[in-house]
Amino acid sequence: MEIISDIWVNWFEGEENSYNVCEFYEWRKHDFIELLDQVPLVKVESSLFDYIENDLQDLPEDLLKLIRNKSVICKNNQREVIEYCFVATDGQRSIAADTLGYRIPVRKSRLIPRQENIVLEKVEKMKPESFPILLPGHERAYHLLSLDPRFMIGLTRRERHMKQLLFMALDQLRTAGSLEEIRYWYTEWYPTHYAESRHMSFEEAWGALVSAMKIGWSKKHSAICERMIKGQSYFEKLWELEQGPKVQ
Repeated sequence: MEIISDIWVNWFEGEENSYNVCEFYEWRKHDFIELLDQVPLVKVESSLFDYIENDLQDLPEDLLKLIRNKSVICKNNQREVIEYCFVATDGQRSIAADTLGYRIPVRKSRLIPRQENIVLEKVEKMKPESFPILLPGHERAYHLLSLDPRFMIGLTRRERHMKQLLFMALDQLRTAGSLEEIRYWYTEWYPTHYAESRHMSFEEAWGALVSAMKIGWSKKHSAICERMIKGQSYFEKLWELEQGPKVQ
């Protein structure tokens, strides 16, 4: 472990998927960006790095003991100690994490390129710390509100957020369980399949719609998302944050 100084972080809170911890080039002015005066740098094995980056599970006890009270941030000209905050790297990638006093990496951040290069240079001479950890014994189950990363490859930050909004709306459709409504949205996606839709069950139409919408992001996705959330104030606010104008 080594202590490093003056690290800019952009905290993304409660994210279990690495694609939602945005890279520096996707940072925005209104993001929660802070300057850490000092923070411990820990080199870990790739399996633990993946665990930190892609999950919200308890961190190893030995890691928590190693980093405890070693991070400092200056607020209002006063130095404040952060209980469990650190930068982890496996020698190829790096990520900052803060537990907010808990045992899980509640907040995560990428580093700015200059600092990431410094970190990767430093760890060349460091040996990875070994932290026993019980990794999941089964493949992680992704779902509508936590899509498999392969369905987010190549999308911008805005497109990823819009896609998550679309699938939140789809999840709501499933909860409502209206056969006529899901048939309607199926034919909106497949305009030439109206006759076919009349013979589909709710699960058939819903499953086909979800399978199709998982692939990529397009103007067609955006248009149907805008129409699907119309009149739902919470979804409209999320749309406005990403898209600009409010849904009319």
